[in-house]
Amino acid sequence: MFENMVGRIVIILSVCTISLVVSEISIYRDVTISQGVVRGYRQPEENIFTFENIPYATVPTGYEFYSAPLPPPTWNGTFEAIDKKTICQQPRRENTKDSNIQVQCLIVNIFVPHGEIKNLPVVVFVHGGAFLYGFGNSGTPKNLVRSGKVIAVTFNYRLGPHGFLCLGTKAAPGNAGLKDQIALLRWIQNNIENFGGNPRDVTISGCSAGSVSVDVLAVSKLAEGLFHKVIAGSGSNINAFSVQTDPLENAQRFAQQLGFHNINDLEALEKFYLETPYEVLANGTVLLYSRTDSVVLFSPCVEKDVGQEMIFDESPVKVLESKNYTKLPMLYGFCEMEGLFRINRFEEWKTQMNENFLDFLPPDLGTSLKKRKALANDIKEFYFGNEPVSDSNVSKYIDFFTDVMFGYGMLRSARLQLEAGNNQIYLYEYSFVHENDPFILNTTNKGATHCAQNTAVLDDPNEKTLSDEFKKMKAVMRELWLNFITTGAPVPQGSSYPAWPPMSLERSFMSLNSTLEYRDALNPESVNFWDNIIKHHYIYPKPPHHSTRSGFE
Repeated sequence: MFENMVGRIVIILSVCTISLVVSEISIYRDVTISQGVVRGYRQPEENIFTFENIPYATVPTGYEFYSAPLPPPTWNGTFEAIDKKTICQQPRRENTKDSNIQVQCLIVNIFVPHGEIKNLPVVVFVHGGAFLYGFGNSGTPKNLVRSGKVIAVTFNYRLGPHGFLCLGTKAAPGNAGLKDQIALLRWIQNNIENFGGNPRDVTISGCSAGSVSVDVLAVSKLAEGLFHKVIAGSGSNINAFSVQTDPLENAQRFAQQLGFHNINDLEALEKFYLETPYEVLANGTVLLYSRTDSVVLFSPCVEKDVGQEMIFDESPVKVLESKNYTKLPMLYGFCEMEGLFRINRFEEWKTQMNENFLDFLPPDLGTSLKKRKALANDIKEFYFGNEPVSDSNVSKYIDFFTDVMFGYGMLRSARLQLEAGNNQIYLYEYSFVHENDPFILNTTNKGATHCAQNTAVLDDPNEKTLSDEFKKMKAVMRELWLNFITTGAPVPQGSSYPAWPPMSLERSFMSLNSTLEYRDALNPESVNFWDNIIKHHYIYPKPPHHSTRSGFE
């Protein structure tokens, strides 16, 4: 690699005057990768180089549109690795109104410290967004890279039906979005050394759907050897929304929602997804983001063997129970009030909860309507007692969604990891509240909401104007995360922070707030309650099941 400077002189002529304007100096660095030469840039006030919009794989088209990605393009000359706001197909939102939505969206962004570097640890951030929304640079890690200790990577992967349609056919085997992530990790193994990174020291990190992704990859044979440490926050591989319980039924439901009714003919269903304009499919996913049963329909799936690479052919729970996977160091946890994620639905949902709590039961519980109704009554009573859901017990509403969507699944998965012999799990609960956190409805209280820990670690566009208290918390979180990325422990020996040993079966954890405090037994009452529910009523996710009538067996 090498650096250079380009000074641009612009001469501006007008009728009355001649002005000489000298632009800011652009500083670039060229790096040779397997596809050709890429050129990244450093802004004058920055001490990091950014290489953006580099294609790491190619989205297949036609019959293979929903399949694993193909190799990336190559080029002659120099590829200008600058941000072009490329994102994968998804419904437009406020933060993507100026983005370039396109099919060929599989791009990687690399953030490299300035100076002569070699063999730096690498951290790969997998973005969240319920597998429906998001893009690599929705959260940037520049402040971590400014430490000079790591190289950071962000990237796009396919979303919604394009990434997670799972029909169990050769055209739509499932998990295309996760296979994009595998392709990215393979690309890093082949290329990151040229940027100064160490391919033998890669940490994968994510929050929400990104956390689910890294936790799924942590138990996938296909991903073995591609990374060496895991940071999972606010999402596990066994939450209700993490893996589709019945992927074929989900595909049928969504097609029906879009007006297609020949859903029992698998060949016709496959043709519907292949021929329907993707804009129609993407826009239809808007309705999936706020389902009452805490799932999103299109998420990772257990795959049917169709002769292609598979992420997994049995559910993550069964893999964890088998203990047959590589155990890696894990920084693992969630926020105290994850359920604030659903607070904007409280006024709409409180009446529905009182009338039919069954609507809020995840699909991976109960094998019959009778059992599901009984379960719904038990769960409602546990959280709300004999009282109706109302403004007076909104905190219980938050607790319910904290547990059912994120918290309990993470604690269950962590325990299964520990029972399988992984003694390198550092468990935490993040409870720091800052000025931008939401109020709890009808109160003057606030809480640490979904993925607040990720907000603390990544860059803030208004970093300089944050409160002194939040700046301090961000500095602490970044140091803990950097410690884990570089050493495998958030509090290594010699640190000034309180000792943070790996979790025990009693779920010992670090409380992350203005003061760090190591505590025993995270959420014991709710864990005991849900353990009993799961023991008797859990339904393992299954691969797509085809009837012999379909001709796809």
